[in-house]
Amino acid sequence: MHVKDGVLKYGFVGPALIFLIAFNIFPLLYNIYLSFTDAELSGGLARFVGGRNYGVIFDDTRYGVALCTTGLFVVLAVAVELVLGFGLALALRGPFWGKSVVTTILLVPMMLSPAVMGLYWNFILNGHYGVVNQALAVLGLFQPQWLTDPDLKLLSILMIDIWMWTPFMMLIALAGLNAIPPHLYEAAALDRASNWTVFRRVTLPLCSPLLFLAVLLRTTDALKQFDLVMAVTGPNDRTTQTLSALLYQVMFRGYKIGLGSAYSLVILLLVIVLANVFIRYIASIQAKQGRDVA
Repeated sequence: MHVKDGVLKYGFVGPALIFLIAFNIFPLLYNIYLSFTDAELSGGLARFVGGRNYGVIFDDTRYGVALCTTGLFVVLAVAVELVLGFGLALALRGPFWGKSVVTTILLVPMMLSPAVMGLYWNFILNGHYGVVNQALAVLGLFQPQWLTDPDLKLLSILMIDIWMWTPFMMLIALAGLNAIPPHLYEAAALDRASNWTVFRRVTLPLCSPLLFLAVLLRTTDALKQFDLVMAVTGPNDRTTQTLSALLYQVMFRGYKIGLGSAYSLVILLLVIVLANVFIRYIASIQAKQGRDVA
């Protein structure tokens, strides 16, 4: 009987394990192997070169610039999206007429393709015939060159990303707010606590695990920013070249598969480190809240 149970168990789990190994573990291991070779997209025999590719990465000035650009983009985008998303969630928390319609409209940008929206905003922000500059011209205001001015290119991509992903932060924050037990607010009202005290002692602490989860998901996604950069300014622009755009340049424009594999592993390690930091912090918050409840 135990033998049949074991066969049945592995019969269900086996296909999933094979699928996982074939589409996740094997490509990762093969990518690690390629990062220690001089493999090229044009073909030829790949030779083992040790850690030379990683040395090239950290000696390449483009890597430092792309890392700074990516870090600045992640910090600004996630911070603004968190503040705006949480503010919108607070505004949408209470019942009002047309709430479902307003919420649906606010969620639309999150559901659209980033690449398509990048091309869409490329037309909107165009310095010659874009809708934004035409509106500014009607008002008699200065018309910035959003897509050609080096000081405004990254800002333009930031605005598009914030427009697209603030609803994501709002949705998770709204779920956290709706999960707070109403009796806590009733008790605070009986104690005559101020709105600021209720927000600081009840709303924010109980929402913080979900808020940090939203920050984790957006941070890991923003670190891989590629489609907006490709659609708005292209991968060659040094002022907006993220790590993923640089990886594209190295692998598909420079045909350096080995070097590109090393770049991809560096990005993967950054994502894993940040994810672990956030997960440990979320776990510590939940443990602390559990002790407080106990």
